[in-house]
Amino acid sequence: MISPEEHNRMANAIRFLAMDAVEKANSGHPGLPMGMADVATVLFTKYLRFDPKAPHWPNRDRFVLSAGHGSMLLYSVLYLTGYEDMSIEDIKQFRQLGSKTAGHPEYGHASGIETTTGPLGQGLANGVGMAIAERKLNLEFGDLQDHHTYVMCGDGCLMEGISHEAIALAGHLKLNKLILFWDNNSITIDGAVSLSDSTDQIARFKAVHWNTIEVDGHDQDAIAAAIEEAHASDRPTLIACKTIIGFGAPNKQGTHKVHGSPLGADEIAATRKALNWESEPFVIPGDVLDLWRTAGKRSVSTRNDWEAGLASTEAAKKGEFTRRFEGKLPEGFDAAISDYKKKLAETRPTVATRKASEDALEIINGILPETLGGSADLTPSNNTKTSQMHSITPTDFAGRYVHWGIREHGMASAMNGITLHGGLIPYGGGFMIFSDYCRPPIRLAALMGIRVIHVLTHDSIGVGEDGPTHQPVEQMASLRAIPNLMMFRPADATETAECWQIALKTTNRPSGLALTRQNLTAARTEYSEENLCERGAYNLAGSADAQVTIFASGSEVEIAVAARTALEAKGISVRVVSVPCTELFFEQPDAYRTEILGNSPVKIAVEAAVRQGWDAFIGPDGAFVGMKSFGASGPAKDVYKHFGITPEAVVAAAEAKLA
Repeated sequence: MISPEEHNRMANAIRFLAMDAVEKANSGHPGLPMGMADVATVLFTKYLRFDPKAPHWPNRDRFVLSAGHGSMLLYSVLYLTGYEDMSIEDIKQFRQLGSKTAGHPEYGHASGIETTTGPLGQGLANGVGMAIAERKLNLEFGDLQDHHTYVMCGDGCLMEGISHEAIALAGHLKLNKLILFWDNNSITIDGAVSLSDSTDQIARFKAVHWNTIEVDGHDQDAIAAAIEEAHASDRPTLIACKTIIGFGAPNKQGTHKVHGSPLGADEIAATRKALNWESEPFVIPGDVLDLWRTAGKRSVSTRNDWEAGLASTEAAKKGEFTRRFEGKLPEGFDAAISDYKKKLAETRPTVATRKASEDALEIINGILPETLGGSADLTPSNNTKTSQMHSITPTDFAGRYVHWGIREHGMASAMNGITLHGGLIPYGGGFMIFSDYCRPPIRLAALMGIRVIHVLTHDSIGVGEDGPTHQPVEQMASLRAIPNLMMFRPADATETAECWQIALKTTNRPSGLALTRQNLTAARTEYSEENLCERGAYNLAGSADAQVTIFASGSEVEIAVAARTALEAKGISVRVVSVPCTELFFEQPDAYRTEILGNSPVKIAVEAAVRQGWDAFIGPDGAFVGMKSFGASGPAKDVYKHFGITPEAVVAAAEAKLA
């Protein structure tokens, strides 16, 4: 048992590491770590189940610092509890180039950082995804998955719109192992929260079916009692912790001046005196560090018991659990895709790629029990629900399909949390135009390098009658601009299957599949054992010495092929290159890229989107057949003709260039 005096000194260790690191960096946010130090101390010393010596233990509790600007709270606790890759030197290098201790926590930089946070509200939604994963896996694997997810957020996280999407879904699904600590300090960067907001947050959480508890965030007994009450709840729990931002700084605490700026030497000296802390900067008294290191060993026996339980688990179940948490696909996956491609070569279906995706998923979901599908209330349009995908409900998590509701932002961020948790591979559906609503978590998935798959249907002006509000024009270029994101735009059923295969086999980056509403004829009519889409672009028809090379993606490959037929009838040699993934193409060896780009005197790109990005294929003098404006409402064929994205337009562009 830790006495109140010991608790205070342990909490002060967090406070002084935070303020000293911020002061040394001359940059950072000391206010939250100082204000929430008592909450963190109670959680990490009494309740959080973790083992610094086995940081990736699958049944650990997850802790997410959604208010990522308060990163020094997390770094301090990781150092104090004994994580081997978080040293005092790392703390001293806070916010410096190449340091593990970046300004905001970054997944992969150090053990114990469960997700990258900083854009406010994202960590909260990540936590919802982690809680979904835990509950789903608990049904499959029993005691091998039985833990809590704790999230710490601030006023800013709760003001961001994503917070409502996340908490509404969590309340609906009754994610009772999700516990949210709200740093209720009533201060933002500009000043008092009352400058911009007067929301009754307790009423808001109650309205979406959360258990709510209000405590003094500096009263260790009240904090402990609240956590125990949360453990007994049948609903997710908000613990509203009334705190003083910058607690302990006698002249700046409780003000916005301590939120995002160093305290300054004089205020730090005054704080040391006020809290009776005599140690030099970055020095933790031996007795305090011993208490923290002992707390870090609390769960060793629990982990040992868990490992013994795993060892004694029936072999098939143990093997499946281990495989899935290692992120590996089962044997036979590639063979199944290959067999499916042979069938497609025989049948050559004319289908929309959204339907081709559904057909591929029917094969995939039958092989991969770890896929967790879903859609943002567009299931019949996205075609993301296959015969294996029974719906998850608040009372039954046995299914494999999440109805995310009209919550694209929350869905994408929760999918990140599901992947980060481990054991499942999430894919979620939405209209491509609404990728704008998903962009922050898609970007974060790319930044973290995690396997998350977005099914983005209705990918162009081919949406037709829904008009320009629903016709993505700039979205493809916008998504291609995100580093480490693979954006696929398959031309037919075979390419769609290959793109799914790549997305599932790639564990270190997210993917998006841009899929059509309108039917497309088969571009690939012969079986290839090789996954041609893996190279990003490949020669579909014609020879390298052709007079004209047409580059196209998705639905416009069909237009390019028709234009080739017309031009060849006029005695003009034409090569067509399908470009399902520009990112993968530019990662190929120089020789391959040179071969595909070729040296045709005329190069044309065709895509029902803006030109941005295509000059890398055709050069500034190449011809582009595509969009220069927003779309229009009307039948798809009429809209394509209206904007001049037709075989005839490609033929005219080629002849003009040749002339």
